[in-house]
Amino acid sequence: MRIWAVANQKGGVGKTTSVVALGGLLAASGKRVLVVDLDPHGSLTTWFGYDPDTLTHSVFDLFQHQGKVPDGLTTELLRTTSCDGLSLLPASTALATLERKMVGVEGMGLIVSRALTQVWDDFDYALLDNTPSLGVLMVNALAASQHLVVPVQTEFLALKGLERMLHTLEMIMRSQKSTLGYTIVPTLFDRRTQASVKSLNALRKTYSDALWRFAIPVDTKFRDASQSGRVPSEFDAETHGVRAYRRLLNDLLETTGAAGGRL
Repeated sequence: MRIWAVANQKGGVGKTTSVVALGGLLAASGKRVLVVDLDPHGSLTTWFGYDPDTLTHSVFDLFQHQGKVPDGLTTELLRTTSCDGLSLLPASTALATLERKMVGVEGMGLIVSRALTQVWDDFDYALLDNTPSLGVLMVNALAASQHLVVPVQTEFLALKGLERMLHTLEMIMRSQKSTLGYTIVPTLFDRRTQASVKSLNALRKTYSDALWRFAIPVDTKFRDASQSGRVPSEFDAETHGVRAYRRLLNDLLETTGAAGGRL
């Protein structure tokens, strides 16, 4: 299994859309894909028609066993989606209480890693959708992942959030004595606005080594896809946003040395 985390310490930058779009494209290519919702807001869960306010079993269950994950629990929590080949580990709003409940509990930073080990042979890819705040959930995601995708909206305030995200990544890598490759992905790009163009140019100037060479454009079809509960490539395979995500996926496959190469 290959594990990619999608994270940024700012909301509204396209994290969930990126997870669903990339996951859908991987599934369409014949890969077995798991998407994991690690955000108490549950946007990924909601996308596929589940209500994070009423779910009785979710990712939250993984954190209720003193740092261990009981055998078979991950499989029990899996949910189907509208996309063939794509499964969901859903979130519930109870995740918002984790920080308070997990104080002083040992081993809580590796729960997601242990959970994914239980389904390692069942999936080719796992994509982790993250909360925009630093805490036990993001620490889990970064500890479990093999590559980090950092969506950043092409506007000034999002650039400040990117600085915080990369600082967090540096701290975690230093504490764990490990390295994690990452790709910064400009999102919600609108070439008609000066602010968007200036922000993209600033990203290219400051983060050229890790920045994806293209950008994900603003695309209203993403919103329409979420309302229909479908992945964007099934809703409209040729929209300009889906074409951009397909290009991004091919570049990520090359960057990470994924078996099978380009789609």
